[in-house]
Amino acid sequence: MKVLITGASGFLGSHIVDACVRAGHRVRVLVRKESDLSYLRTVPGIEFAYGDLRNQPSVRAAMDGIEVVHHSAARVTDLGTRAQFWNENVGGTLGLLTAAQDAGARRFVFVSSPSVLMGTRDGDQLGIDEMRPYPTRYLNLYSETKAAAERLVLTSNQPGFTTVALRPRGVWGPRDHSGFMPRLLAKMMTGSLPDLSGGRPVHASLCYCENAAAACLRAAQAENVGGKPYFVTDPQPVEVWAMLKSLAERFGAVPPTKRVPRRLLDAAALTVDVVWKLPPLAERWSPPLSRYSTALLTRSATYDTSATWRDLIAPHMTFDQGMDQLTAWIDSIGGIAAYTRRVT
Repeated sequence: MKVLITGASGFLGSHIVDACVRAGHRVRVLVRKESDLSYLRTVPGIEFAYGDLRNQPSVRAAMDGIEVVHHSAARVTDLGTRAQFWNENVGGTLGLLTAAQDAGARRFVFVSSPSVLMGTRDGDQLGIDEMRPYPTRYLNLYSETKAAAERLVLTSNQPGFTTVALRPRGVWGPRDHSGFMPRLLAKMMTGSLPDLSGGRPVHASLCYCENAAAACLRAAQAENVGGKPYFVTDPQPVEVWAMLKSLAERFGAVPPTKRVPRRLLDAAALTVDVVWKLPPLAERWSPPLSRYSTALLTRSATYDTSATWRDLIAPHMTFDQGMDQLTAWIDSIGGIAAYTRRVT
C-alpha cells in the first residue's frame, strides 16, 4: 500500500515507519524541514513530503496517491496555550481528515491516547475497556484536545473511508529521548525524584514502541474496526514504583525514597495548573508540576485489551524483552547520559 505517516520524525512515528517499510509498503512522511530527520534519512526508500499540518496546501500535496494515513503527529508537550493545542491537535487532525477523504484514501489510523479518558475527578482506573465514556472535564489541554480529535476521527468513519483510533499507553523504547521513561530516569540520576506513591501500589499499563507500531500496521488492514477505539498495551501491566526501583538498579541511578504528603502534592499541582493558564507562562515554559503529571504517577491505570487481541493483534514484546532491547540501544548511543540528554 501507499501510506502517509505524520509525526514520523518523532519517537513512535519513526517506529511506525519501520513497521511499514518491513511490511513492504511504499512510505511517504509528512515532516517539517526544520525537524530532526537524521534517523529517517537512514531508512531506505521512503519519500519525504515537506510541510505542516497547519498548512493545508502542503497537506493536500502530501496526500496525492495515498491509500492509508497513519496520523501520529500531535502536540504532546505540556507547553502551550489553549489556542496552540486546539490548532495543532484538533485543527490539524480535521485538515488531514478532509484532505484524506478528498484524495480518495480508504483508511485513516489515528494514534490517540488513554489520556482521552482522564478526567479531573477520576481516581484509579483498573481494567477499563473501550465502553468507558469520555469525561466532562479534562486534566489538561492535551487530554481535552486528543479526545476532541479522536471524536472527529471516529465520527468520520463511512463506507469507503474506514477510520480507527488506537490508544497506546505510556509508549517507551529505543529512540525516545523526551518521554516519561527518560524524564524519570533523568531525575533518578540526580536523586531528585521523590516517592509519590503514598505508600500504596500504583499499577499501570505501558506499551513498548514495537507493540504500538504493530497495532498501527494491523489497523490499516483489519476488518470490522471502522469507527472504533482500541487500547494498546504490553501483555502485562507494571507496578510503577517497583519498576522505577528496577530501572534505578539497572542504570545506576538513585531510586525514589523521599515521600511527599499527598495533600501537599495535590495542592501544589492545582496551584501550578491555575497559574500556568496565563499565556506568558504557558507559551514559554513547561510547568514544574501538574495534576496530569502527578496523576500518571499516583493513579493506577490498566486496560482491558481483549478487543485489540480479537480485532487487531496480540502484543508480542513483553516488558522484560523490551527492556533488554532498550538497554542495548542505550549502550549503543553512549550510555544513560545520552539517553537523558534532552531532558537534563
